[in-house]
Amino acid sequence: MKKNILIVEDHELTRFGLKTTFEDVDFIGTIYEASSAEEALEIFKNNEIDLVIMDLGLPNMNGIEATKAIHSMKKDAKIIILTSHNDEKEVLNSLKAGANAYCSKEINLQRLVQVVQSVADGAAWFDPSIAHIVLQATSNTKMDVPETSYKNYDLTAREAQILKLMTEGYSNMEIAQHLVISVNTTKAHVASILQKLEVDDRLQAALKALKYQIV
Repeated sequence: MKKNILIVEDHELTRFGLKTTFEDVDFIGTIYEASSAEEALEIFKNNEIDLVIMDLGLPNMNGIEATKAIHSMKKDAKIIILTSHNDEKEVLNSLKAGANAYCSKEINLQRLVQVVQSVADGAAWFDPSIAHIVLQATSNTKMDVPETSYKNYDLTAREAQILKLMTEGYSNMEIAQHLVISVNTTKAHVASILQKLEVDDRLQAALKALKYQIV
């Protein structure tokens, strides 16, 4: 099933380059473009958008505010932050706003296509250049939590294996292929993991796993 994407970028040449990259990708359907957050929200409101590629440095309303606004319209919206910024505050605020992935604009375009596919399939992804920020932020809040309260989640060996792959950005399809199990079986394991970790989605599960060294 093809995915409709919305590219939100105020620089025309960058936006054109991204659109050109995705025009020949098999799983991409309609490509929408916006040069501002306000325009993006209007397009998102009036069209079926499966995934948003969001710049942070937008005029007026920035990308973080736009991400929050999109999530207020559609809670399960999938949003990839694509930016030249790697400021710790912006990274963490983007994730808190609901971003599913955070990519540097220096990312190889073919790798970006792979990230889009993974996020569309339900994975979360962090650019290696900012991974240390996420890890540091999560570890900083770990010291006040009693060890026994976060190390016993009763995960099975298979669930722990799948959770580790989730923290590495694997989608359900990729996990199924890697472990030679069906996608439906993978989804069932993921649902069980979310329930045991008491989180709402895969991103929260991955962050919790990293924060408390579950895997």
